[in-house]
Amino acid sequence: MPRVAFTTLGCKLNFAETSTIGKQFLDRGYDQVEFGEETDVCVINTCSVTGRADRECRQLIRRALRGKGKPFVIVTGCYAQLDPSAIASIEGVDLVLGAQEKFDLFRYIGPLEKNLYPHVFVSEIASIDNFGPAYSTEAGNRTRAYLKVQDGCDFNCSFCTIPLARGGSRSQDVEACLAQARGLVAEGYKEIVLTGVNVGDYGKKTGSHLITLLRQLVQIDGLRRVRISSIEPNLLSGEIIDFVAQSDKMCKHFHIPLQSGSDEILRAMRRRYTTSQFADLICRVNESLPGCGIGVDVIVGFPGETDTLFEQTHRFLTELPVSYLHVFTYSERPNTPASGFGNAVEPKVRFHRSDVLRVLGMKKKHSFYSSMIGKTEAVLAEDDIDGPARHGFTGNYVRVRLPAEKTSGNSFHQVRIVGVEDDLCVGSIEECEVPA
Repeated sequence: MPRVAFTTLGCKLNFAETSTIGKQFLDRGYDQVEFGEETDVCVINTCSVTGRADRECRQLIRRALRGKGKPFVIVTGCYAQLDPSAIASIEGVDLVLGAQEKFDLFRYIGPLEKNLYPHVFVSEIASIDNFGPAYSTEAGNRTRAYLKVQDGCDFNCSFCTIPLARGGSRSQDVEACLAQARGLVAEGYKEIVLTGVNVGDYGKKTGSHLITLLRQLVQIDGLRRVRISSIEPNLLSGEIIDFVAQSDKMCKHFHIPLQSGSDEILRAMRRRYTTSQFADLICRVNESLPGCGIGVDVIVGFPGETDTLFEQTHRFLTELPVSYLHVFTYSERPNTPASGFGNAVEPKVRFHRSDVLRVLGMKKKHSFYSSMIGKTEAVLAEDDIDGPARHGFTGNYVRVRLPAEKTSGNSFHQVRIVGVEDDLCVGSIEECEVPA
């Protein structure tokens, strides 16, 4: 039986797409093995959101090429779309596939024989119109599934390569999303996380809307939770906030990219809101959904970010009532407007600012977790056991440690939060199984 190994870099969307690619191999009789084990084929799904991601991709490719058995190496994903020549220049790579080609992989593979030169199939990004239905699950846990409902982006922020790597915004129709969701529930999954490049833009080009999909998803029997992976602030409408507040199935959790707490930098980034509008949105969420988990993305070291402008961001985030931060260090990306702005921030300054905001993020997360002490929450326990403990998440995205002997995997438990340790809450079991 032929063997295949996969490895993925980047976002949950990439993992969902790797899962779909993997099914093509499994349907053809391949045995999946872990990346690094001896294999006949190795598929690497890449990311290119930062220069560091590009370097990690090249390292993984070389690691695969050093593997036993000299596997047939296929590279796809965002880095393959953006810079196929860089990948093709790595001796030993056999096949490079772009965004249009990756879901029809077997059309391009041919005989699994090592090539003297790599075969490259990468369409112009303007021609990409396929969607590529996809979903993925977390290894070892039949609890949470990530369902791809949207791809591409029309926003063209000045720092971002996503429109260059994935094309314009497009969505899967509502019925197809519902059919996939029902299939996941039938397989035993109790929470579905909606994922995409710009989920809030769902359905805009076909006359639909994210709220339309949400209203129908929560009607699926057996589906206990629906979570939105990330949503742009200008697309998080009052209608969506109110629906999440009223629905027992919608997770009280939003991840909302901010990117900067300086209006000057936001304009340079070509973001579609001001800090005042963002603060008003966070206030609206907290008023409508007390205890809601709110995550925020922020980029530091953007061109022209002076010490004063960084202090504006730090002060804005300090005062902003959110639960946690995802901090990214700005990385120049080829063919993006920001790469030619000038006024670059020195790398050591970027990294220092990242450290400062990460410390702030840890403080905010600890404060949010501490606010949960004494509350009783439904926790979806995962299958994996770590010694005497099992872990799970509340609806508002608080990670909780549970006693393994009193819990069962892929089950909801009524849990009283009794403390905070390290990066999680500690739970005491109130009720072993929460009825649907």
